Amino acid sequence: MVLPLIRSEDYDAERLWKRFIAAWTRSDAIFDIVGSEGMHAQPIVWRHPFIFYVGHLPAFSWNQICGGILEWKSFHPDFDDLFCRGIDPDVDTGECHWHPEAPEAWPTLAETVEYRDKVRDAILKSLEALPYSGSHGVMARGGRVFDMVLEHEYMHQETLLYMMQQLPMDRKRRPKNLSSLQFHSAAKRRAIRIPAGKARMGADFKVAPFGWDNEFGESLVDVPAFTIDSVPITNSEFLEFVTCGAYDDGRYWRAEDWRWKTLEGKQYPAFWFKQGEKWLYRGMFDTMPLSRAGSWPVYVSLAEARAYATWRGKRLLTEAQFHRAAFYGPDGKESMYPWGESSPSRWHGNFDFSAWSPLPVGSNPAGDSRWGVSELLGNGWELTDTPFAPFPGFTPYMKTYPDYSKDFFDGKHFVLKGASWATATELLRASFRNWYQAHYPYVFAKFRCVSD
Repeated sequence: MVLPLIRSEDYDAERLWKRFIAAWTRSDAIFDIVGSEGMHAQPIVWRHPFIFYVGHLPAFSWNQICGGILEWKSFHPDFDDLFCRGIDPDVDTGECHWHPEAPEAWPTLAETVEYRDKVRDAILKSLEALPYSGSHGVMARGGRVFDMVLEHEYMHQETLLYMMQQLPMDRKRRPKNLSSLQFHSAAKRRAIRIPAGKARMGADFKVAPFGWDNEFGESLVDVPAFTIDSVPITNSEFLEFVTCGAYDDGRYWRAEDWRWKTLEGKQYPAFWFKQGEKWLYRGMFDTMPLSRAGSWPVYVSLAEARAYATWRGKRLLTEAQFHRAAFYGPDGKESMYPWGESSPSRWHGNFDFSAWSPLPVGSNPAGDSRWGVSELLGNGWELTDTPFAPFPGFTPYMKTYPDYSKDFFDGKHFVLKGASWATATELLRASFRNWYQAHYPYVFAKFRCVSD
């Protein structure tokens, strides 16, 4: 007999229903950018074609909720397996680990959408059917599994968009009612001294309503004093690094980064391109002279950011320094967000699709940290030079997804913090950690320099 869930105070089926409908509406709008004719496009070799993600989002939801916890009988087990998980690429070796093997031909869009819609109906029914007992009780309590599925959808919305960024403009449809692009001057860069002090890393599982396994456990660490750029590096500043010849000078690159750059023939960031002697910027829906987007943050790989920082005689943030700069202030007190305790809004930063593009750096001074550091949340993920690794006390507690993080504790992946313009507000908590390989160049990821 399936026992009803003993509802926690924060479990609200009606609110969850609204969140799922909103998430699916946004996902559908993103898929509409490429339309049915673009579903088999694969703009990044390290990612499946878009049709995979149409099936992956519902398959993950089914496998975690309906199959994993409720143990309902599947109406399409083949799709549950085919779309269960994507690719684990190794961009250095060129190897891809497929979960499972990619088929010779993907299912049709009609078949995949039919599966998606059946799963969505089942998810809405599951909101009142979640069991309390059994081996997956931790994920069931308080509706934690619903948060996991929703956040998985939010993260893949961003994945889809940085894939679409690499498509030619004539293969994308511009959504209606997009705000106008902004090109005003960047905020003036300042060097801000952060004194030595504490920083909280991770979160307490007993307190957090939800967190991915890599967010736990919690500890306070000592962070030595450091000096940090008040704003991220812009396209114009990085262009100087390229045009002066330093980008092609091996002295500024780590050996493994230089090997990657040489093998790939990299001459500039993935969001740029050249026509003759003209430098151009590939936006989501517009191509423009790079000079026009000069005040926007430059989106680069960790390897490119490291080289730039070395050229300037500096280095990149560590994860602990990010926490110290973002969530503490001169009074020594910790805050929920860089600006304080108030809930995130469009005035605090460029996140949650408020602009659908980067903004000139420093455009949201209301979101500055109490030290005066800008854009620690929003306008691009913040690259750090900290390898993605478990915190003390790490436990892969998600029984239906035990390999979520531990497969990537390999020394090749590095932590990103903060958020981009395509990051949902729900992911703005201090403990949330993103991660990518140092040589993966497609992410909406910015950086700034620090020194001791």
